[in-house]
Amino acid sequence: MATDNRIHFWRRNPKVPGSLQPVYGAQHPPLDPRRHRLLKDTPKASSLNTKSKKPSTFHEFARSTNDAWDIDDEEDDGMFSLKQPSSSPVQSRSMPQTPCVKFIKAPEDTESLPRPLDRQESISTNPVQDRLDDKGSPVNGRVVKSCSDAQLSVNAARNTLQKQQSLPVRHVIPLVARISDQNSSGAPPMTVREKTRLDKFKQLLASPNTDLEELRKHSWSGIPREVRPVTWRLLSGYLPANRERRDLVLQRKREEYYAFIEQYYHSRTDENHRDTYRQIHIDIPRTNPLIPLFQQPLVQEVFERILFIWAIRHPASGYVQGINDLVTPFFVVFLSEFVEEDVENFEMASLPQDTQRNIEADSFWCMSKLLDGIQDNYTFAQPGIQIKVKALEELVSRIDEDVHVHFQKCEVEYLQFAFRWMNNLLMRELPLRCTIRLWDTYQAESEGFSHFHLYVCAAFLIKWRKEILSTLDFQNLLMLLQNLPTIHWGNEEVGLLLAEAYRLKYMFADAPSHYKR
Repeated sequence: MATDNRIHFWRRNPKVPGSLQPVYGAQHPPLDPRRHRLLKDTPKASSLNTKSKKPSTFHEFARSTNDAWDIDDEEDDGMFSLKQPSSSPVQSRSMPQTPCVKFIKAPEDTESLPRPLDRQESISTNPVQDRLDDKGSPVNGRVVKSCSDAQLSVNAARNTLQKQQSLPVRHVIPLVARISDQNSSGAPPMTVREKTRLDKFKQLLASPNTDLEELRKHSWSGIPREVRPVTWRLLSGYLPANRERRDLVLQRKREEYYAFIEQYYHSRTDENHRDTYRQIHIDIPRTNPLIPLFQQPLVQEVFERILFIWAIRHPASGYVQGINDLVTPFFVVFLSEFVEEDVENFEMASLPQDTQRNIEADSFWCMSKLLDGIQDNYTFAQPGIQIKVKALEELVSRIDEDVHVHFQKCEVEYLQFAFRWMNNLLMRELPLRCTIRLWDTYQAESEGFSHFHLYVCAAFLIKWRKEILSTLDFQNLLMLLQNLPTIHWGNEEVGLLLAEAYRLKYMFADAPSHYKR
């Protein structure tokens, strides 16, 4: 019966695949309860001796975690509303983990999974620290809670929450800091080698006819920030190699985009386009929610126009959730052309209107060039993603049979975690600064977004083989795969990932007989 549930889950659920919601990962880490007051305690079983049953299938796991694939978009308005504790005794949902870990339930409109609290929020099991006074407050002032405590009153729960909010916040590296070229180790922004590489790029770009093959060769290992905007335009096919023609082409393509806005954007309220625009309008605030730049109304309007115009001009696929993420790297790169400091907190309104419009037009055209190569990922039933996930499964079974067999034992299907990797090009798994560096190589690779991405996903999966093999149950394994710890990654980690992906491509794509058993 469990096997039947697992096999038919995807068929029964009308919103899977292709109905992605924002999820926790590098771009969507769990919200801090001290800031958002989202700590929620739920009733525990009446008997402490009752054993909780582990979910054995993805269907049971999704049902037990209230996955957002089953939640309608109408719930978005209440995303950050505080849920008051009820008058019933407050206890946490039973989990198949060790008894001294406490979990926070995330907002219901996100594709959320419970997570362990960090070191500061972890729960001590020291009986001295766990003593509460008559008012339910900790004796020694620390916010601790023994998992063996029976029931807490509503007042005790409120006091605990207040104590947590008053704790000093430990220093952490900003989640999305330094979108520009910075390694996680804090290396200097410009070394002698990087200066030499920058000069080489400037020499190539200044030539009357840029040698695109040579430019791709130098771009593979990363593009200097100063020349990245024009290099991306060239490698995308948006600008011609002939330097004299570039200004005329830019002017013509930008005017063409402005004409699209005049022609189509007013139709967003028409009956046949209303649903498309509504979905775009819902998804835009979810795009990089922790970066202030993308929460500015002016920037959100830019994204709405770009995505709506693209959807109107590509009726075969239309707008699909996940495409909204693909605009952000282009937008940040083209904005950085006019911004000296990091762009995370930059006020878009401070730029001249013509500059804003040019950034918008360039982002639209380069995103369109990208999607032209992977459009079958977003047509009906998303066949491109289905094929790539199957290819990933076959590839992993050849390069690391232990991981592949481990997935089978835990009944984890590749589609359950790799669908998002293909749909969003790993943007939900990596910080934005890493995505930009990754796309330098994708732009330089032939069919980088459609073909090379498969080998990057395989290398990315095998990177975590130790953690995967040490996780022995379905629920925790899926939690790991959807929340891989990449938040502090930088250029060094991405470089190693790309090197391994190139090795796999050389072994398998360039030697097809290696696929044969």
